[in-house]
Order: sequence, then structure tokens, then C-alpha cells
Amino acid sequence: MTSLLRLWVGLLVTCAALAAGEPRRPNILVILADDLGFSDLGCYGGEIATPNLDALAQGGLRFTRAYSTARCWPSRAAVMTGYYAQQVRRDTVPGVRSGGAGVRPAWAPLMTEFLRAAGYRNYHAGKWHIDGRPLGNAFDHSFEIGTGQNNFFKAPGNTDDGVPNVQTDDYYVTVATADHAIKYLREHAQSFSAQPFFQYLCFTAPHFPLHAPEADIARYRATYKAGWNAIAAARHARLTKLGIVSHALPAMERDVGPPYAFLEDVAKLGPDEVNRPIPWDELTGGQQEFQAAKMAIHAAMVDCMDREIGRVVAQLKEMGAYENTLILFASDNGASAEMMVRGDGHDPTAVLGSAKTFLCIGPGWSSAANTPFRRHKTWVHEGGIATPLIAHWPAGITARGELRRDPVHLIDVLPTVIELTGAKKTTEAKGLPVPPLPGRSLVSGFKRDGAIQRDYLWWLHEENRAISAGNWKLVALAKGEWELYDLARDRGESNNLAEKYPEKVQELDALWNEHFEETKRWTLLDPVREPAGAKKGKKKAE
Repeated sequence: MTSLLRLWVGLLVTCAALAAGEPRRPNILVILADDLGFSDLGCYGGEIATPNLDALAQGGLRFTRAYSTARCWPSRAAVMTGYYAQQVRRDTVPGVRSGGAGVRPAWAPLMTEFLRAAGYRNYHAGKWHIDGRPLGNAFDHSFEIGTGQNNFFKAPGNTDDGVPNVQTDDYYVTVATADHAIKYLREHAQSFSAQPFFQYLCFTAPHFPLHAPEADIARYRATYKAGWNAIAAARHARLTKLGIVSHALPAMERDVGPPYAFLEDVAKLGPDEVNRPIPWDELTGGQQEFQAAKMAIHAAMVDCMDREIGRVVAQLKEMGAYENTLILFASDNGASAEMMVRGDGHDPTAVLGSAKTFLCIGPGWSSAANTPFRRHKTWVHEGGIATPLIAHWPAGITARGELRRDPVHLIDVLPTVIELTGAKKTTEAKGLPVPPLPGRSLVSGFKRDGAIQRDYLWWLHEENRAISAGNWKLVALAKGEWELYDLARDRGESNNLAEKYPEKVQELDALWNEHFEETKRWTLLDPVREPAGAKKGKKKAE
């Protein structure tokens, strides 16, 4: 369809809705952070200044039991397809070509396909990490972060509608991501204002490497000298006061380090680096100074991201779209305990947080960032999968500033969008049946004292597995035994009840395996194909 024809479709749809007395369909803005901890935001108990996200939370909803998939690319598949990543081959299913380089089945297009057919314009800015390319998947514009993810101050591989991004002396990718989102919104206001829009805004902050402008770092230089144990305790106290959690703070797991042992990389970072969350008072003075400086950079990255989100919100207000835009903010997984050196390497003589350094927060600060939960990104204990989730929509959310305690998941984004936009999801695609969506619309929770009902949630990542039904959660480490927790009393997963309630373990184990077998059946329904928008020739690594 030409741009003119799409505009006319949008006008006709809008006019028909107005003639029928229906409310105008909302614009949709989905914002994803990368490796953000559950309690990194002020409105979730953190000490980092996040006034713009705090304001959205105050004027909307905060979900206390929102979940991701434990990893970046599976979470993005869940958001954009509405399916568990394993169902669409975007996380590993044993015996099936799947995982980070997996290709979605023909029956699993991105939500942009439905939205375009419904008259929406679609815009992407930031990280991608989905098979195919944005412009080949019904996006009208895309600022895509490529290999530039290894350096926030450089732009190699970053493109604007396929054109290499211009590198400037003050380039910082968090700002560049917001710049492009704002540019697309301004064009929309000028040329396509009769149509609603979908904006998919994906920051790479605060994913490693720890890079931030010096002025932002300076504001937090003294904040973390108290250490990760004290910061975790303070966050837990604020979370409890806010009513977000009620369980005790679990102890940091002293012997749990990064999920991958890159010991040579850790050695490159010098004697002040540590790869375990040992008690702060056992660190040397040099180690404490180095570790506090790292977390100051992480905080600066979150602070800057919040500021850039504020600029995007200001653009919505300027173009008159703020009141009728549903904003959903979440993280793709919990904070990361990974420790590695990539890209251009690490210069130990360079100023920490500058372009020549490559640092990760490590398991000590990751534990604090994921307060009040156990474990980290890649694990499916609560620390790896719990995410803040903020929903804001002045025209459609009547419950302002409330908490929602129902378990929800990133797979719920697409059902929510479909309900609000009137987009049609087919039951058949390219001659293949389409499985029912496993998610639930969040819309029923937008009303005062609203609720979202569901049967269970399911996880599998790198053989770590879990299932949650009601307040019960069954979880296991790769090749480990099942652990059972009562999340109503123990979201810190400190009291394993598997021996006490073997019948509940058996019940949830059967449900986990039933879901796995059904998932595998759908992944094998159509042959592996080339992703939409892929370039011919050598496959680009995801």
C-alpha cells in the first residue's frame, strides 16, 4: 500500500469510529529498558532519580507481579508476537532449530502487521533483537542499534531507515534513541495526524558496558559508598513502605557469581574487581571505591534514560497525543550478573564510564538492583524475571496511582493492544492454523480495583525452568531439582516447600510438561524459513 492509500484507510477508519460514537482508538507507546533491575526506579523503591517514570506511575498503574522471560531476545519476541518465545522459536526448544537465531513460524507475524492493517503507523527506535529487520516487518521508520551496542558513545552499525547514523562528538546512544523517536513522532504529527501510531522504543540502558556522560555520573559518585548490602536493605524498606512487597529480604547468595565464567575477562579489569556478592565490609578500600564507582555509572545510565523518556513524553504533549496514548514501560529481564569484556576492550587507565572502558555491574550490584528477589538475568527465579511495569493512559485508565498485584507477563502486551485498537488477529496464516494467544489483556485492570485473571505462567531459559499458578511457583536451576515457593508469603524464594507439598510439585510439574509438549508441537508446524526483511547472502549474527 502506498503512503497515501494508508492515510486514506486511517481517515476512513477514524471517521467510521466517530460516526458510530466510539472513542478514538489510542496511540500505543511501548518502552523497554535493557537489564533494568526491579527496584532501580524511584517508584519501585530505588534511590535513582527517575521523575518522569515516577510521574507516569503516579498518573497510572504499577504492576507488582509483572514478568519477563529472563533474557533480551525472548522478551522482545513475547512483546511483539504475543507468544512465549519458545512457541515462536525465539528461545531454545530442544530438538528444534530455535534460540537467539531462531526464525519465527509463518503463523507468528509481529503486532505491527495487524496494526498496519488497522490503519496505524508503526515506528521503532533502539534495540531490535528480533529475527528479520524492522522495515521488513511493517514498521514505517526504524532507528536500529546494531554493533553500536558495545559502546554507548559510538555509532557503528546504528542506522536510520537503513542509513548509517551520523557520529557526532557528543554522541550518546540513549539520547540518539530518543532523538529518533521524537523525529518520527514529529513527522507523524505533521503528515499523518489523522492516523493513530504505535511507537516501539527500546533503550539499551542500563545494559553493559557501563557508559554514561560524566555530568550524570557525578551526581551519584557518593551514593553507593555505603555498599550493596546497605543499598539493598534501604530499597527493601522503601518497597515495603510503598506496599509493593511484604516478604523478608533474602540474603545475597555469596557463592553465586556470573552465569558465564569469563575469568580472563574479569582479570583484565584489575584487582579491585570481584565476581561474587561477598559482604561489603569484607572488601578492601580499593575494591569498595571501584565498586561504588561502577554503580554510580549504572545509576547515571538509568537517570539519563528517564530524562530522555521525559523528552518523548513532552513531544506527545506538544502534538496533542499525550491524553490518548497508552504508555507501557518495562524491562526485558532483571539486572545482569554477567561480567565480560567485548567491543574495543577495556583500558584500565581510562576514566571509568568513558568510551575506552568496558565494565559490568557484576553480581553484587545486580543483587541490589534486583532487590528484593534472588538471582539475576538468565535465571527464572524472581530476580531474573520480575520487571517493573508501568501503564499510563489518561483517557483510558481510571485507576490512578494504584498497584496491581495480579501476575502479568510481556505476552500480555499484544492482547492488550488488540483489544484497544480493534486490530484483527487471524486464526489462519499462510494456510497454517494459528495457536490461541497465551496472554491476557491488561485492559480489565485499568479500571479502579480492576483485575486480570489467568491460569498460569511458564518459563524456560537455558534449561532453567519455572511455572507459576496462583501464589504457587515451581522453579528449578538447569539440571536441578524442583523447588516450590508460596509467593504470597515468600517472593524472596527463601523457604523451599517441595518436600512439604509433594502433591503440589507433582501437579505443577505435569502442567509444565504439558505446556512444553504443546509448545514443541507448534514450533514444528511449519518449516524453518528466512525471516521477513532479511538480507540475502551471509546471515547477520543476532
